[in-house]
Amino acid sequence: MKQRSPYGAVARELVGDNNPSVRPGNDPAIFGSVSMEPPGPVEARSFQTFKLTYTVGKLGLDDTGGIRIAWRMVSDSGKPQITDPTGENFVTASSNGEGQLEIKYDKGGGQRPWNEILTVVQHGGYLKEGEKITIIFGDTSRGSPGMLAQTFVEGGRDFRVLADVQATGNYFELPDSQLSVPIVAGPAETWHLVIPTLRRPDEKFHLGIKAEDKWGNPTAQAKAKLQFQCSLPVNGLPSELDFEPEDRALSLENLTVSGEGTLWIKAFIGDLQVAQAGPMVIRKGKNASFWGDLHGQTGETVGTNTIESYLDFARNKAFLDVTSHQANDFQVNAKFWHLLNEQTALHDEPGRFTVFPGYEWSGNTAVGGDHNVFFREEGRTIHRCSHALLEDRSDMDTDAHTLTDLYKAFNGKNEDVVIYAHVGGRYANIFYDHDPLLETAVEMHSAWGTFEWILTDGFALGRRVGIVCNSDGHKGRPGASYPGDSIFGAYGGLTCFLTDKNDRDAIFEAQRRRHHYGTTGCRMHMDVNIDLPVESTLFERNPDANSDCATHLVQTAMMGDIIHTSADSAKLSIEVKAHAGIQRIEIRNANEVLETIRPYEAKDLGDRIRVLWSGAEYRGRGRNTNWKGRAQFNNAVINRFKTINQWNPDMLFEQRGSDTIIWKAVTTGNFMGFDAWINDHEGNLLLTTNHGDLSLDLQNIGLEDIILDAGGLERKLTVFRLPDAPLDKEISLTREISINPDGDNPIWICVTTEDGYQAWSSPIYIFQ
Repeated sequence: MKQRSPYGAVARELVGDNNPSVRPGNDPAIFGSVSMEPPGPVEARSFQTFKLTYTVGKLGLDDTGGIRIAWRMVSDSGKPQITDPTGENFVTASSNGEGQLEIKYDKGGGQRPWNEILTVVQHGGYLKEGEKITIIFGDTSRGSPGMLAQTFVEGGRDFRVLADVQATGNYFELPDSQLSVPIVAGPAETWHLVIPTLRRPDEKFHLGIKAEDKWGNPTAQAKAKLQFQCSLPVNGLPSELDFEPEDRALSLENLTVSGEGTLWIKAFIGDLQVAQAGPMVIRKGKNASFWGDLHGQTGETVGTNTIESYLDFARNKAFLDVTSHQANDFQVNAKFWHLLNEQTALHDEPGRFTVFPGYEWSGNTAVGGDHNVFFREEGRTIHRCSHALLEDRSDMDTDAHTLTDLYKAFNGKNEDVVIYAHVGGRYANIFYDHDPLLETAVEMHSAWGTFEWILTDGFALGRRVGIVCNSDGHKGRPGASYPGDSIFGAYGGLTCFLTDKNDRDAIFEAQRRRHHYGTTGCRMHMDVNIDLPVESTLFERNPDANSDCATHLVQTAMMGDIIHTSADSAKLSIEVKAHAGIQRIEIRNANEVLETIRPYEAKDLGDRIRVLWSGAEYRGRGRNTNWKGRAQFNNAVINRFKTINQWNPDMLFEQRGSDTIIWKAVTTGNFMGFDAWINDHEGNLLLTTNHGDLSLDLQNIGLEDIILDAGGLERKLTVFRLPDAPLDKEISLTREISINPDGDNPIWICVTTEDGYQAWSSPIYIFQ
């Protein structure tokens, strides 16, 4: 099987969309032609000027006809404007024929995935064959700095040009006119090292190395001599490395550590430490950890970049162990489904990189909502929710219009398939239906935000599912999915699978037994176990689905296990080792927080005040909460200020003067905020936001959260105090847990780190 180049624009025949069903004629010459200069490439988030020229075809261009430029909906490029010639993103249009031109712009006026459109309409006359319309994006002639490029790298940002030459309102894509501008990364701003979090002695692992620009793009503009320092001897790792990769990142393969312990690797340029990887626990045992992001889309559907670049990024830029591609099914045409299956088979490397074929069943929330579908092997039938954007109707009889229909389609064929419920534009409706054999997990975090309710709503329904986190990224960066300046409000998540090896069989079994945990993007070691005083029954599958599933008598259970016991209590063991200080661990039984553990006490608190804002508007597509706020420390001085989860560096978030911090921000169920180190506890803190105000005496801010409920969906302001020094990165503890005899006891933990990441263990389901 020949591998195509991963770079370049997406081939149009692979995109699930459609032109109007009628057109003026079959001769391409009647529509006219188009060209654009310069062709690029351009740096992400730079100012540019592009000149697009449309040459009128044989039919001419009638009065009130026009041309239209359409871009993909997933873009955070500058918004075209025609009112301020000195401002950013100023656009002009002119012609060498009679009449006038009118420019109209609509961010969401087009058809998916080409939602962003700019239309140039001819008025007061007509244009003849050979006459031209010239559009200048980022016209600098009157003072504009130009057109602001998007924040993310793309093989080719498409300018899709359509024409309505007969003024019917029917815009048809110009044949053979695909224009695209490559977007490349900017200068290096941060360095990153990536290693796994759990391996056995002498077990192979890889070290990923990259530098990213301001917007999280791995960049080729990074060349340095790196020196490494390790907490344990690493076989195969050089003491120094000339970093100058041809393709923006590199991996050092087949590394091993012979002894047990915890590995940290630091990278230096001269005397300056630029990055750190770890922790990686080296321990004898049954399982290792394998990190995955199994949910993202590319330009063949609603995202950007190609499927080839997506899989290359997952393995070689994000340094993942496991991935999958999840395209909206109503947009997956036959050519792309065939190519996707070819690519997953080609990239799957048992023992090194596991790739699953799959898709996103994208039914409306009313009939089940979004669900991820993963096949163990290629060549399976895609059961779409509909053919909403597909002109080829030949396989409509395979559609599954509701979630119930989907379950029936898979069970009827005894498919080797795993399904996740997730929250995207259409959130999964867990009340609609559930198959306990097929649906093994819920996606609690993605670039869309954080959604604990997708799990906790299910406890009352008796659901026994695990927790996963993925990116649902649309920018072609699985495993390192930054939100940029767009509708996404959070950094993409990761899932850690706990199993003995990295191949499809082992990962599938880990999924079906819920042996995994999810994070908001960090790689944290987490071990959660239950020790029972009596032999108890462990079920390999959910007994709600299969009463004949294999069982074992055990006295120990790991995260995700389902256990029937006669015991009234059990011992919970927790081990967490994180990349940053651990701010808190919550031990939970279903929706109840049994205990909050902090690695410090009230006597350890210092001058550091933490202010957070969080939540969403509601569960659906328009959940983004916009925050505008000010924190004023009256009669106190801010000695130091540090942001938390500031994913959009262009958005206002800064200290003004000695006592005030101001911000504009977006949350989508996740949280954002800052730490301020102040010099006096006798003053007061006045928080004023567009969602509520809070006034506090500084001396009353202590260990416990002070919360202002701001309405919406878990929308709130939170304030508490922290120690001045960095917090402990490792916590190990045991607790005695009472077992409620009425129904399930889902025992799980939530970890929050000092720098704003979170992680959740899949619950251990215990019942009597």
